[in-house]
Amino acid sequence: MRGDPSTPDGIPDHDENDPAEHAVIVRLAGNWHRRASVKREELQQDELFDIDKLDYPERILPFREHPTYLALDREERSRLLSWAWIAYNRTTVLLEGQVVNPAFQLALDGWLPSVGKEKLQRSVAQAMVDEQYHTLMHMNASAVTRRRRRQAFPDAALPLPRVAREHAKLRDSWPEQWQRSLTTLGFATVAEISINAYLNLIADDTEIQPVNSATVRIHNRDEYCHASIATVLAEQVYGDLDEKGRRFFLNSLAAGLDSFVANDFATWHRIIDQTGLPGGHRMLHDIEDATDNRPLIHDYSGLRGLAERLGVEDDLEFDWSQTITDSESAPPT
Repeated sequence: MRGDPSTPDGIPDHDENDPAEHAVIVRLAGNWHRRASVKREELQQDELFDIDKLDYPERILPFREHPTYLALDREERSRLLSWAWIAYNRTTVLLEGQVVNPAFQLALDGWLPSVGKEKLQRSVAQAMVDEQYHTLMHMNASAVTRRRRRQAFPDAALPLPRVAREHAKLRDSWPEQWQRSLTTLGFATVAEISINAYLNLIADDTEIQPVNSATVRIHNRDEYCHASIATVLAEQVYGDLDEKGRRFFLNSLAAGLDSFVANDFATWHRIIDQTGLPGGHRMLHDIEDATDNRPLIHDYSGLRGLAERLGVEDDLEFDWSQTITDSESAPPT
């Protein structure tokens, strides 16, 4: 189990022979256990930073083939992709903190009575620790980008990512606590079961910053375990709900999936504001208006598997027809 206190330092699984992965973990451990060593530990990540490599894969940009983007010079592209990487990290941090861990906390608080077994509770608690490590890893990754690029790239300049906005909007629209709780659980279930497809966009990319791909790769390993935990959690909760509760939970899953896989053009427009890219907003409108505009993620197999186990594949209001297992498109959030 990832994050098990019995493992050395409780740190995420990693390849000690991979210099990029090793640097991420050393930096993480230094922050967590030896705060006085932060400056010394930062250097190990910084030394791996290749100033000539891009921070985010061009191949997954929604506008990668648009004439406006193709006309940019190397410096303009690099800055735009650095912003994309900062936004990717911010989305991950806020997803963990505002959606996933709050749902896990519901289980530990006893709101979900079917999650009373010690082994499952321990697994949920371990996953929550993992998520805090992931948050720190992605914050560190943004920090090294800011230092090496010598630009602020402030998180505050970006809007809340779409999945966080949609979750908060839907959750706060419901008057009853059980409705708000099931909304959070639905969004978190989608996130934990589908996030591997999101992380896979970068995890194995060898063309970008090695520290960036290593950060995502380490995170990704934990999430394969978390998907199993989220699946068991969802199955047990669904089994305890009455018909009204089951229908509500399924609607929450569908809403979560819609927001999780969709392109977040609000973030891209804000990035264009920050970069001052001429014609950038028109470029985004062209992509938004395109009839073949592709979503962020195409791999819905994890959630579809859950729906099949629950026997509700036909009841979940989502179009499975374009499901593939190799994510290809997407903006950063």
